Amino acid sequence: MKRPLILAAASATLLAAPALAQTVPPPAISVTGEASVSVAPDQVQIDGGVTSDAKTAREASDANNAAMGKVLLALKGAGIEEKDYQTSRLSLQPQFATPSKERAGIVSFRASNRVTVKIRDVTKIANVIDVLVGAGANDIGGINFSVSQASKHLDEAREKAIADARRKAEIYAKAAGVTLGEPISVSEEGAPVPLHRGKMAAPMAAGAPIAQGEETLSVTVSVSWAIKPAQ
Repeated sequence: MKRPLILAAASATLLAAPALAQTVPPPAISVTGEASVSVAPDQVQIDGGVTSDAKTAREASDANNAAMGKVLLALKGAGIEEKDYQTSRLSLQPQFATPSKERAGIVSFRASNRVTVKIRDVTKIANVIDVLVGAGANDIGGINFSVSQASKHLDEAREKAIADARRKAEIYAKAAGVTLGEPISVSEEGAPVPLHRGKMAAPMAAGAPIAQGEETLSVTVSVSWAIKPAQ
């Protein structure tokens, strides 16, 4: 009664053997390639706004709304399209005379309204800051440079990253006494993110000097090459 079971088990083992053999990966060399390109930014975002203090919440809110209205009109008057600026933060908070959280400790209210402005010509940064401050903005926060067509420049970095990977693979192949065959797989590690070198996050005033610097766009790729005996 046990013999059929033994034969069946042996047959299953023989059938599974070819399948297991197919899962063995071919001999290969796997390396990573890295490359980066530096590009002058061609657009920038500025964060600015208005902060108003008053004894009551309504007074603070009304004063802040009127002040921000002037700022928005000034931006429009400066030729900035409405699609290029939007409210980024709106708040109304009580101000306390002491650390107490009781309402009896409230002495005033502070209303704040911030707007983010996209500037598509980096040569106009100082002018836009002057417009904001001249219209009553009393809280100019950060400035963030960026590259509008980063993908185009990243393609250049990708080509360089592949070349870097091949260079490394050839070194390993020579040291191991083999030669490189065709690429088996190519993958990009993570999403390429620009390294911002022209970013500021400190308060600024009208006429403040601005240095746009450069953006460094980096790419890392993983490549596997088949290998064969050296000829």
